[in-house]
Amino acid sequence: MRSRSNSGVKLDNYARTLQQTILCQQDPVTGLLPGDEKLPHAWVRDNVYCILSVWALSLAYRKNADRDEDKAKAYELEQSVVKLMRGLLQCMIRQLDKVEKFKYSKSTKDCLHAKYHTGTCATVVGDQEWGHLQVDATSIFLLFLGQMTASGLNIVYTRDEVDVVQNLIFYIESAYKVADFGMWERGDKTNKGIPEINASSIGMAKAALEALDGLNLFGAKGGPESVVHALADDIQHCNSILNSMLPRASTSKEVDAGVLSIISYPAFAVEDIDVVNITKEEIISKLQGRYGCCRFLRDGHKTPREDPNRLHYESSELKLFENIECEWPLFWTYLILDGIFIKSPEQVQEYREALDGILIRGKNGLRLVPELYSVPLDMVDEEYVNPHTVERAPVGKCPLKWGQSLYILGNLLAEGFLAPGEIDPLNRRLSTIPKPDVVVQVSILAENDEIKHLLQGHGIDSETLEDIHPIRVQPSRVLSHIYARLGRNQRLGLTGRPYRRIGVLGTSKFYIIRDTIFTFTPQFVDHQEFYLALDNHMIVEMLRVDLSYLCSHWRMTGRPTVTFPISHGMLSDDYKQVNPTVLATLKKLQDGYFGGARVKTGKLTDFLDTSCCAHLTFMDCGIQDCAK
Repeated sequence: MRSRSNSGVKLDNYARTLQQTILCQQDPVTGLLPGDEKLPHAWVRDNVYCILSVWALSLAYRKNADRDEDKAKAYELEQSVVKLMRGLLQCMIRQLDKVEKFKYSKSTKDCLHAKYHTGTCATVVGDQEWGHLQVDATSIFLLFLGQMTASGLNIVYTRDEVDVVQNLIFYIESAYKVADFGMWERGDKTNKGIPEINASSIGMAKAALEALDGLNLFGAKGGPESVVHALADDIQHCNSILNSMLPRASTSKEVDAGVLSIISYPAFAVEDIDVVNITKEEIISKLQGRYGCCRFLRDGHKTPREDPNRLHYESSELKLFENIECEWPLFWTYLILDGIFIKSPEQVQEYREALDGILIRGKNGLRLVPELYSVPLDMVDEEYVNPHTVERAPVGKCPLKWGQSLYILGNLLAEGFLAPGEIDPLNRRLSTIPKPDVVVQVSILAENDEIKHLLQGHGIDSETLEDIHPIRVQPSRVLSHIYARLGRNQRLGLTGRPYRRIGVLGTSKFYIIRDTIFTFTPQFVDHQEFYLALDNHMIVEMLRVDLSYLCSHWRMTGRPTVTFPISHGMLSDDYKQVNPTVLATLKKLQDGYFGGARVKTGKLTDFLDTSCCAHLTFMDCGIQDCAK
């Protein structure tokens, strides 16, 4: 009989820790985890974070298996992960009417609930009795649904469930303009229950949208019908608003430790490394103490001066909590993970040692991560005068399962049982790596042979619709109608994506629809949608802006391709010459630079191999029907 290796013994120890702190509370029917032993409420966000360590340990067992029984342990742990994720999915399926309403209303009354009954997946509080609108909670579920599926887990079983996930993507895609209650469920810092735009919600939504776009939810066994889609323009809107906010977390919170989850693991939502470093430095310098980090400045939660009988405070009263905010060890687990992903062994060692010094020793020698450390009541005045000098006491849940899970995950990575890429199979961690310069491809499309000959007289190559056959060209509004079919499911009462205009990122790709290649003209040249498209000066200016935008914000594989039509409206009054403004623009395009963007003009057929191409497999009808 083979003896157990040291790696196997250590993994077994982690398995026992997880069993005694997390898995022992997993509901045998739904797979959900309660907030604590006395309250059978399962928070979506907490459940996802809690199961991460179980997923990581299953991967570690598969990688370091000594015996067949290790593979059995890996499988059992995997099924615990699948059961929990499917439990959360079932909770959301029961609220599809809210998903459908929220796509249009963006109202706090119509949002998914933030917590459910552990044993039944039913709701536990009313729509108005809790700050349910938490976009980051739904987003982190979707993010790890993608990551776990990419790692080989089979979480989504049916086509109906694929449509559910697709509609959840629509639920979060407008996060950049949705005011929600945020990670801490209370909205603005004064605890008045006012929702606000939160960087943590936008960042997590952006990460989820990028992770799921083009992913097959059935994994390697899936076909084209199980692929889900997110729109590049929505992702970029989230990115723009996120970068404009950071390092600020929201209107009321100048800094929030919860933002660590989006500038590093698990979201990696910020692409500018300077913004990442500035935000992290703000959090550490303003929120870090001897026992962890505060959630945000003047946070009264569980401090000695908090009145448990009051839900709201006036802004002036928040000074009561200054310098005595509770410190959460949880955030050091994020900083350990961050150090591992940025390959900073000094940071990893610093925070592992700091965390080990404040862990609680439980039964059987278990190391437990407490919820938070609070200033004792009789020491408040001294802490006011000399911040971070008073010895604090652990308060709240012990362990905080969310923190315990991330602590074990950090240990598995730091001790070499897993590589960072194994818990990030979709490569979110590479978001800050500089991207190559973008070259925008422009195809000039003449409305007819007469215009084509006029352009040739000026040395400008162009094509007509007949020349580019079998590629078909349609206006952007047709693409909007096509995407409106995505995720429709009559049996579940889902109407698909709300009709919205598609931006230039969406129209700068080739699309394969029913074995036919389509390209779509930008919105600004569609005079049926935009009357200023009749103004040649405006068209030229919009083209310059869009090319510059593509050059700065294109992140997809392949080059962007803009189809620029030249119509009779761009000719002079006698229809014998091209408008001078348009002609000057076309010549600049052929020179290779326009509006600060690198440009390459050519034929559409020549661009097929170098362009970004999307396969819209959800289409089950002809393009003519979809345009109606």
